[in-house]
Amino acid sequence: MGQYELGGMARAVEKLTALQAKRANKPGLLSDGKGLCLRIGDGGAKSWVLRYMLDGRAREMGLGSYHDINLAEARDRARNFRRMVKEGIDPIDNRRAGRAAQRAERAKVMTFRECAEAFIAAHQAGWRNAKHAAQWPSTLEAYVYPHLAALPVGTIDTSLVMKALEPIWLAKPETAGRVRGRIESVLDWAAARGYRTGENPARWRGHLENLLPRKSKIRSVEHHAALPYAELRGFMTELRQQAGVAARALEFTILTASRTGEAIGACWDEISMAERLWTVPPGRMKASREHRVPLSPHAVAILEEMRTIRVGDFVFPGSRAGQPISNMAMMMTLRRMGRGELTVHGFRSSFRDWAAERTSFPRELAEMALAHAVADKVEAAYRRGDLFEKRRQLMGAWARYAAANSVSAHCER
Repeated sequence: MGQYELGGMARAVEKLTALQAKRANKPGLLSDGKGLCLRIGDGGAKSWVLRYMLDGRAREMGLGSYHDINLAEARDRARNFRRMVKEGIDPIDNRRAGRAAQRAERAKVMTFRECAEAFIAAHQAGWRNAKHAAQWPSTLEAYVYPHLAALPVGTIDTSLVMKALEPIWLAKPETAGRVRGRIESVLDWAAARGYRTGENPARWRGHLENLLPRKSKIRSVEHHAALPYAELRGFMTELRQQAGVAARALEFTILTASRTGEAIGACWDEISMAERLWTVPPGRMKASREHRVPLSPHAVAILEEMRTIRVGDFVFPGSRAGQPISNMAMMMTLRRMGRGELTVHGFRSSFRDWAAERTSFPRELAEMALAHAVADKVEAAYRRGDLFEKRRQLMGAWARYAAANSVSAHCER
């Protein structure tokens, strides 16, 4: 490489002047010495390059555009790179390795939004409740992303979490509690994937509980609005006069004391008319356990009615082909009846109050009818079966009470 080779005979260095570099316009190379050259392209573009030899191989390294780097800066860069060559380090390979490391490091920097979206994508298949799945992105969009979305997830600390929670903690305590839990889950996911380290700043126990008041101290728990069981007969008479699939679904839901999602998702292959039995699979149950529901004659009559209009797999078909009625359909029926203050879930409370106050059926029987999880481990250990035949008697009594024309106050058992 002649004068551009490193080592060997001494040669002139820093031969160029700033004025020469500025005026140069002939395509080719202008040498400043020791391998530093100003390259001039056919179109007049200028750039600095460093030529050197390492391990018997000639190399050429770009140092930058002439318009960005002046002569003095180019000499400083060339001087530093020549030192590396003397130490046996290839500056081109070293620079590539540095850039690769930077790219790898940038790849590790995930924003909170990116982590949240990845978390939702990874878990939504396991969320049985469509409403729950929809609430995740909507609540994050409304309450969290305005504060945290574009921030690197590794930089999120307690003060930033508080910035998202404080505006809603007193005004919307129930929503705020869910939002806090969702932030915590996203940050736990990010930590597990290596995108952040340290304690989770959204953790409640031993952390945020010291900074925020408990929800129970802010507002008393609001239970689902329930109809007093003494008013049930009149209500059921009125409901029976309502036309439509949603009205029958609500009637069936009340008679079986089931949850909204369980009832609207009921499929014909879950129903045995001969055995008067509805078997709800684990995937649609809150406790993820199969639940057998004894069907009273009144409930069977509703199914017989729905079977005459069967159009698919769902017992209570919606307006869209292959889909059941929406989870708001029964609520809309209540509103049409002028009973918008009630909730569908509240009828489970009506059933529970009736069983406790008007019958002598054991408490655990009503709890099993509601498919409640057993908190007491000893009780759970002894409760091996599902007391199905006894529950059939209970649900039959409930249906007779709900559908009876009489308003007598006699004990149902």
